[in-house]
Amino acid sequence: MFASLVQGPLPRLVLVGIVLVALQETLFIDLRPAAVTVQIVLALAAAAGAAAGSQQGALAGFVLGLMYDLRAGTPLGSSSLAMGVGGFVAGYSLSITVDPQWWLAMLFTGLGAAVGEGITPVIRALIGEEGHLTARLLTVVPVVAVAAMIVSPLFVPLGRWCMRVKKTDWTKVKAPE
Repeated sequence: MFASLVQGPLPRLVLVGIVLVALQETLFIDLRPAAVTVQIVLALAAAAGAAAGSQQGALAGFVLGLMYDLRAGTPLGSSSLAMGVGGFVAGYSLSITVDPQWWLAMLFTGLGAAVGEGITPVIRALIGEEGHLTARLLTVVPVVAVAAMIVSPLFVPLGRWCMRVKKTDWTKVKAPE
């Protein structure tokens, strides 16, 4: 059991997640296009889903969301649920095609980030926090989605590496003689 934990995606995901959560809480607090904080951790969760599939995307989102909740002081599990849903939605790109082109992975990364960011205020409202469901979401969700799409050419391969997914190797099958 310990060997499967060490050889699975969690060690890589946690190491990359530590760096991204630190960047999220320091550098990306100051970089605010349209007065919106770019959710770089959510972008990795969505990119991991677009690279590895819906189940792996949900796992990546859950782990990264827990790490984000522990650092940011948000209610434990609220971000992990939202990022898990975002990674799951982005992972549906692999149900359309086995090996998506870069632009299709970019679109699904943006879609997953938009869903994850859009569902966050709903989750916070369900747990009793007030003031998150506002008209400002009409600005926040597109900015987060576009930022995730911009970083997806870097984050999709990173997500593939974190989740230990190898690219498909298409080989030519010889015809019987």
